[in-house]
Amino acid sequence: MRISQKLEYACRALAQLAKHHDTQILTRLDELAQREAVSANFLVQILNDLRRAGLIDSKRGKEGGYLLSRAPSAITLKEIVDAIDPALLAFSVSTDGESGPAVARSWKSLASDFQKNLSLITLENLAVMPGDSMFYI
Repeated sequence: MRISQKLEYACRALAQLAKHHDTQILTRLDELAQREAVSANFLVQILNDLRRAGLIDSKRGKEGGYLLSRAPSAITLKEIVDAIDPALLAFSVSTDGESGPAVARSWKSLASDFQKNLSLITLENLAVMPGDSMFYI
């Protein structure tokens, strides 16, 4: 599967914010960019998209920065995809020809399963620190 660099960076930045969510301390743009080895100029665009989607809050100024708008366990990967790369969830398969409807049904079923799985993965899952326990189903 190929995801966009923008989506990958969004997930990484949000995972960083999730790791510090309990402290309620704002994280500065330059800190996020450095921790995740991402261009600050590109990251600010991504963070603006995430803010518009209601996933993060921001504060301007010398003491400004970013933090999650709600708990990491309440933010799903589907919400992140919707905010950053909604085309990933778009479904467009033709039903033309004799086999078209059956092929379309199969792809539609896979797309539905994909969206359901994205809804099951939370930001909390993405923010697991090395050494933390992680349980797999």
